[in-house]
Amino acid sequence: MRCPYCDCSNTKVVDSRESGVSIRRRRECSLCGRRFTTYERAQMKSMMVVKRDGRREEFSRDKLWASLTKACAKRPLTVGSIDKVIDEIEAHLSEQSKAEFPSQSIGEMVMTRLSDLDQVAYIRFASVYLDFSDVQSFKTEIDALLETDTMRNGKSSINQLALLDGDGGHRQTGGSG
Repeated sequence: MRCPYCDCSNTKVVDSRESGVSIRRRRECSLCGRRFTTYERAQMKSMMVVKRDGRREEFSRDKLWASLTKACAKRPLTVGSIDKVIDEIEAHLSEQSKAEFPSQSIGEMVMTRLSDLDQVAYIRFASVYLDFSDVQSFKTEIDALLETDTMRNGKSSINQLALLDGDGGHRQTGGSG
């Protein structure tokens, strides 16, 4: 493994940890002394995603990572929690006997996991994935999310930030807004 900073090929592993479907390795360069992280994953079977328009493309962990990090931007979530969501989805897909998956089913898996992880990230992802046609459809999705949360927990989750105040208006987040 070459050092990404100085391109030296002499690096040593200082820590290894299993993390779902991958192994995380912390490495140190013997030349510049800087540390970096690598991830080792088994070669998964070739999985194809069938898009809404019928096109097929190879499953891309990187594409899933990009869409999740956009949805989770500026949220109190760790990189590890996003990786865990992707690992779970990838593991679920690879356990299936089929090699093609509709993009809708992958989107549903993401939304299910995000609704448990962070409601704001869920709504951000849903706004792109579900392609809301107007504000009312957006509000309907928020209401459904809040209803699900209330049924699951008996009340709104205290771990989630409020999306709307009690009268349906925007909540104040501080600042000059």
